[in-house]
Amino acid sequence: MSAFAAEPVAVPSGQPVTLAEVLLDDAPGQAGQAGSIWARFRFVAPEIARETGTVSYDAAAPDMDHLCETHALPYLAEHRITAAKVVISLSDRAVPFGAQDPAATQFFEAYRPETTGCMWEAF
Repeated sequence: MSAFAAEPVAVPSGQPVTLAEVLLDDAPGQAGQAGSIWARFRFVAPEIARETGTVSYDAAAPDMDHLCETHALPYLAEHRITAAKVVISLSDRAVPFGAQDPAATQFFEAYRPETTGCMWEAF
């Protein structure tokens, strides 16, 4: 499943961020754990670019927390999706899922969705 949006999303750092797509994976890379959906929310954030960007990982980390709370959780609730993990990714350019682009800057964080919010989990 994918969803596209052209409207910028407000984040704590103030950088321009847009939703590129939402992907649902059934237990990616986890043999024997079928039924464990991972919801991937992929955002484009040009200001994180290594050479020309102005937003570091430290500044973008609260943005990813915010996107999980304000976009991922409501999306999951609206579509009645129970996900084991939510992955928020920021990329300085559109990169097809699973493709390698050494020139791209990408930040990822994983969360466990709970009724009280997004609980950060180390990747």
